[in-house]
Amino acid sequence: MLAISGARNRGAPGTPAHRLRWSAGALVGVLAIGTLGYRVLGFGVRDALYQTVTTVTTVGFREVEPLSGTGKVFTIMLILAGVGTALYTFGAAVEFLVEGDLRQVQRRRHMDRAISRLNGHVIVCGWGRVGRSIARHVAASNQTVVVIDSDPERVEGISYLHVIGDATDDDVLLAAGIERAAALIAAVDTDADNLFIALSGRSLQPELFIIARARDEGSDAKLRRAGADRVVNPQALGGARMAAFVSQPRVAEYLDVVMHDRQQEFRLEEVDIDASSRFAGRTLQDADIPHRTGALVLALRTATGEFITNPSVATTLMPGQTLIVIGTESELNELTTASEGRPADPSTPHQRHAER
Repeated sequence: MLAISGARNRGAPGTPAHRLRWSAGALVGVLAIGTLGYRVLGFGVRDALYQTVTTVTTVGFREVEPLSGTGKVFTIMLILAGVGTALYTFGAAVEFLVEGDLRQVQRRRHMDRAISRLNGHVIVCGWGRVGRSIARHVAASNQTVVVIDSDPERVEGISYLHVIGDATDDDVLLAAGIERAAALIAAVDTDADNLFIALSGRSLQPELFIIARARDEGSDAKLRRAGADRVVNPQALGGARMAAFVSQPRVAEYLDVVMHDRQQEFRLEEVDIDASSRFAGRTLQDADIPHRTGALVLALRTATGEFITNPSVATTLMPGQTLIVIGTESELNELTTASEGRPADPSTPHQRHAER
């Protein structure tokens, strides 16, 4: 996962904010001492403050009251201390404003350069509760995430590359590298905005895989017509998942662990069969996946999108199909290696277990 490191703590010693705070405090102290001093010399409160401010800022207006010898000496000391403090405070204020803007520009350029180098990343539109959960799970699968959100404060300090702007705007999607992205997830608050995002994403990249969030059940068909490949209703999905824990708690728990717990030994995976795969044109019996790799084939997704659960050994594997398999990480890596035709460990998984 790529990340842009945050700026230094703004209140840390040596930062512009720290210097501004220190100098502003010193200036207030000088003004207080000056006002008190002129009060002792016989000035009224308002006149004492006025005389102090005009002296420190070197405005050069007339003296409010005639100054005695002691008053002139005090004024000289106030000028020496106050003018320097005022100039330092002004400089610190300018530095704070300028450096803050420059730092933001530099961070933005750094992030733009990092996004421009990405290829095959996932764009998540909307940094709410749903967007945060999506980004966390996508990043856990070792895929790069780019977040789009219109609220600068909401994405301030997040550990993902991000673009600030309206995700329905084509320029914002282009800034997130949509032309090189593998997937776009529209997860903003309203179905109308998700529809526009799906429509824009499909027009900018026809081959893009688009997932859209739906709040209303009636939005499903509209989002699909707009270009979404999958439409997910988090409320309905959450309700079905909670119901499954009531009716089939062990099955639901097992699927939950296999799908989301990366620390578990076994996990589900999908393996695409393309024209270059060694499995293309062969039956499951000829491919002999369980014996060669140890992974188990649970289902087969056809090129038309239909699922065949527990396919028979006579099933012929064709390009465009996808195997749904379960196994350990090493077994799944072995399956990928065998599918791509790369040299694999000549011993079978059963032989390797025996050797242990």
